[in-house]
Amino acid sequence: MSASAYVNGMKHKEDELAIQYLPAVKAMAYRLKERLPSSIDFLDLSAIGTEELIKLARRYDETLNDSFWGYAKKRVYGAMLDYLRSLDILSRASRKLVKAIDYAVEEYILLHDEEPTDEELSVLLNESVEKVHEARIASSIYTVMPLHDQLHVGDEGAALIQVEKDELIEVIKSILNSYNEREQLIIQFYYFEELTLKEISEILNITESRISQIHKSVLQKIKESVGA
Repeated sequence: MSASAYVNGMKHKEDELAIQYLPAVKAMAYRLKERLPSSIDFLDLSAIGTEELIKLARRYDETLNDSFWGYAKKRVYGAMLDYLRSLDILSRASRKLVKAIDYAVEEYILLHDEEPTDEELSVLLNESVEKVHEARIASSIYTVMPLHDQLHVGDEGAALIQVEKDELIEVIKSILNSYNEREQLIIQFYYFEELTLKEISEILNITESRISQIHKSVLQKIKESVGA
């Protein structure tokens, strides 16, 4: 159901509260969409967020929370992420191909100082262009997920489930401290400021492919540090 259909069907007085924040939901969906491949539809994200907003407005108790948007914001964003998770974007086969692509891209950049095309990766990995394209889309969708999601995905993520949360936080801090200030800023901008690769590239004057490399390097070091 589209976002407009939800709006047209609003009857409860609580829905008036939700209507006030529809622009904020659309803005959130737009920002998330900017970080995703073209195959993900902005309207789908907006509809998911709108539906969650209405549910939250109907059970909102202002005596417990003095700011509705403060109460709803994380839950609406979480609903959009749940939708992306539901797409089952990383099958066992695609995870293996994603790893192979990551390694091939890193090697290619070292030699050519630019990222390879899907066609070039297809030749390097002896895979069809379609499979390479799909795997790269899956990988790019998953990079918008919180670090916790990305660390626990796949077979190697099983080891991380056994690690205490406080211990994992200390591991992450230690690894980030091993990077220089600009590299630390990349992680901060991407995960906490939720900037796109293009925006980070413009701010720090670094290529998008290099930003992607650093991001993947941090994840890999975290996994290695806890024996994953």
